[in-house]
Amino acid sequence: MSDHLQVTFDAHDPRALSSFWRDVLGYVHPGPPGVDLPEDADPLAAWDDFLAQAGVPEEQRNTRSAIEDPDGNGPRLFFRQVPEDKVAKNRVHIDVRAAPGLEGDKRMAALEAECERLVALGATRIRRHEPTPPLGVGHIVMADLEGNEFCLD
Repeated sequence: MSDHLQVTFDAHDPRALSSFWRDVLGYVHPGPPGVDLPEDADPLAAWDDFLAQAGVPEEQRNTRSAIEDPDGNGPRLFFRQVPEDKVAKNRVHIDVRAAPGLEGDKRMAALEAECERLVALGATRIRRHEPTPPLGVGHIVMADLEGNEFCLD
């Protein structure tokens, strides 16, 4: 059994979408293979240089991107360019755990604060679901830059 998981997003703009999710989750863009980056280096700039030196045409340099959990605990997220638009609701989505262990008003306040932060990054707020005990603890449905739904949980 593998202990590695990668979640793949179809995207029009892999770099922009990966940068959005990097900022949402606190992930990082890994550097190119075989390239040792100084701590303050921009991994995306390093990829630009790497791809140029590899002879990849400029129009093909934004066809894929990836981000990783810097602690190595979360799944790797991979973004690949596709020509088609998203046409229906996601059958699988990401839940961003913004208020674990909180309940009621404190939970919803924490979700609202995170919602504001993510809207500033470019997310869209879709709707809020109020707590409905005993099973519904409340959450906020959002969409990323390309319309992929996710929940603040």
